[in-house]
Amino acid sequence: MQMTTNLAPELEISRIITGLWQIADMERDGNTLDPKATSKFMKDYADAGFTSFDMADHYGSSEIIAGTFKNNYEHGDEVQLFTKWVPNPGKISRSEVRKAVELALDRMQQASLDLMQFHAWHYPDPSWLDGLFYLNELRADGLIKHLGVTNFDPAHLRVALASGVPIVSNQICHSVIDQRANGKMADVCTEYGVKILAFGTLAGGFLTDTWLGKTEPSQKDLKTWSQMKYKRFIDAAGGWEPFQYVLETLKKIGDKHDASIANIASRYILENKTVAGVIIGARLGASEHIIDNKKMVAIDLDKADLEAIRKAQKNLKPIPGDCGDEYRKPPFLTASGDLSHHLETIPKAFSPIKTRTNREQVFSGTVWEDFAGYCRAVRDGNRIHVSGTTATHGDMLIGGKDAAAQTHFIIDKIEAAIESLGGTLNDVVRTRIFVNNLKDWEVVARAHGERFSGINPANTLVEAKLVGEDYLVEIEAEAITTA
Repeated sequence: MQMTTNLAPELEISRIITGLWQIADMERDGNTLDPKATSKFMKDYADAGFTSFDMADHYGSSEIIAGTFKNNYEHGDEVQLFTKWVPNPGKISRSEVRKAVELALDRMQQASLDLMQFHAWHYPDPSWLDGLFYLNELRADGLIKHLGVTNFDPAHLRVALASGVPIVSNQICHSVIDQRANGKMADVCTEYGVKILAFGTLAGGFLTDTWLGKTEPSQKDLKTWSQMKYKRFIDAAGGWEPFQYVLETLKKIGDKHDASIANIASRYILENKTVAGVIIGARLGASEHIIDNKKMVAIDLDKADLEAIRKAQKNLKPIPGDCGDEYRKPPFLTASGDLSHHLETIPKAFSPIKTRTNREQVFSGTVWEDFAGYCRAVRDGNRIHVSGTTATHGDMLIGGKDAAAQTHFIIDKIEAAIESLGGTLNDVVRTRIFVNNLKDWEVVARAHGERFSGINPANTLVEAKLVGEDYLVEIEAEAITTA
């Protein structure tokens, strides 16, 4: 297997990316690592061909350390630094985005970011799109070379791409026990030419020789955030017994190739054609994995190896939901089992206006509402009525010519309106869908089916001539709350 691949034009990366999230753990007690001294431990990785490093605004001083290394390394122009911006949920302004990018540039001591990856917490609030649009403006200005996202699900990756945001990568969890990336995500990536950067390939260290044949630990026995998180993934995938069978299978293949379970587990993920690279964490100065990583690159899995792994995976249950759902909906497969160690609260997308006793309404701010004199939704008692909604955000069309993308954005707006009035999408009892051209009915219906699976409201879909030829679909909804 080649050591490098093209993530995007003019962005060649190593297929094994060194993750620097453990820097935050190393600085947990308030001790800030010395940038010059710590950055020297990155040299051996780069010298071995592992020139790509992944960090984030919340990984302690990782950006400072990585920038120090690149600026002092004799082949610094061959080093790629990826970072992330993870803003709090809520409104995002153009100035806030510029401030975040300039902070990253200052910390990394760079004129331009090789890859800026964006995380969104709450899709019903369209502010996440504002964040991407503003980041794209800074890409056009030269402050960012390439845009990526992290923990996006396929529906919202589609929405962003169809709306013209030039995303080159999506960093998501993907492992032998978490195969969500092989579903709808692979379809969107293939259609739009996006690549996956896979983390969690070792499941917090569980997919290693260390845990083969060991007694199942309880949550209180686990020592790190990663272990607490990925034990929940193992539980969701069917538990300790089928997991051990996977480890036994990986061990047999590893012995065949004179490699470790970790080698085989990560190498297998690179068999996914949509995966550009796997991210392996490094504890700089404390635990070096360079020799092991080089061995992994050299492994050539044959047909029998792949079939054995797939057979073992059949004993596992699919991880619930889709990519990134562990951060957005139950069951929260996070270290704490909820979002308490990530967020305090998620603000409502729209502000309710009380018009009389037991009656409220919300506006989404589109040009149509003011022009035609209506609100996005009105709550009367325990009933919520949502107006016919198109893929409009302010004065912009979202989703381009992709009918599925428009549908997902519309349902997001409907969900935001209902949430802002005290309900949830689960309270929807009826939807009405109007498509501009009947040829789009199936992709629209499938998108509706993805979002309302298990809710199953009464529904009508008809062809209708919509106002504005670029609008492919319009949806209205009714909900009844229990409160």
